[in-house]
Amino acid sequence: MPLDLVAYLAQHLVNEPDKVKVTAKRDGRQTIIHIRCSEEDAGRIIGRNGRIINSIRTLARATSEGRESIEVKLIDANDPAEAEEDFESGENV
Repeated sequence: MPLDLVAYLAQHLVNEPDKVKVTAKRDGRQTIIHIRCSEEDAGRIIGRNGRIINSIRTLARATSEGRESIEVKLIDANDPAEAEEDFESGENV
């Protein structure tokens, strides 16, 4: 549920929704959701002073079940280190 909500919000915030990619990894009781988008749209997802990304995090945590921990990250698609880190271990959601 949190993954679907984050994907919906991210796609409706940006100018190029077809370039938005939202993936998730579950590791025990923690779920990490990564958002990738075009460089031009990253500012739309972050918002002024990070208000929009923080709101997305709050909504994702509110839809989580029980004591599940949710973390939402905006990934820089141009950074190869972050691309390599993308879900090396753990089960995908």
